[in-house]
Amino acid sequence: MGMRLVMFIVGMLVSAGVWSQPYETFSERPGEKTIKGHFPRALLESDTSFNWFATTYKNYKARPDALENIGRQKDSLEIVAFMGTWCEDSHFIIPQLIALLDSAKFPRERFSLVGVDRNKKTVGRLSEAWNVTLVPTILVFKNGKEMGRIVEYGKYGMFDKELAEILR
Repeated sequence: MGMRLVMFIVGMLVSAGVWSQPYETFSERPGEKTIKGHFPRALLESDTSFNWFATTYKNYKARPDALENIGRQKDSLEIVAFMGTWCEDSHFIIPQLIALLDSAKFPRERFSLVGVDRNKKTVGRLSEAWNVTLVPTILVFKNGKEMGRIVEYGKYGMFDKELAEILR
């Protein structure tokens, strides 16, 4: 996607209020909380429904190549992660991604979380706009242009290895 098209889509979403729309929280299955839409990471950190977050975050050890590549480019990158709060792969990868970004001192305002339901749908049709069909999906943008994306564990089974490669 060209930079103009990315900027156009982002502009449309912002002007339509999609990015600023409140997220929805509901239960698709007993004992499970689903977040749908753009939401703050503080929800994962503070809501006891997501107790998997703290343990996985704390136990993650960042790959040096990923840390270096993110750190070197952090002011020109935007990262958007689509996830399911119901999804075991998201339970593992998203806390690790956030721990990696924190270790690299990645600006929090340059990272966005978008929750999807079990049908991979979200508020404002964001998953359809970005062609997200599996979660987690991590989109990496540099200067407004998509550089790459990591779907689930990525091609190596290690999201951080693939992220380092995208940023190389």
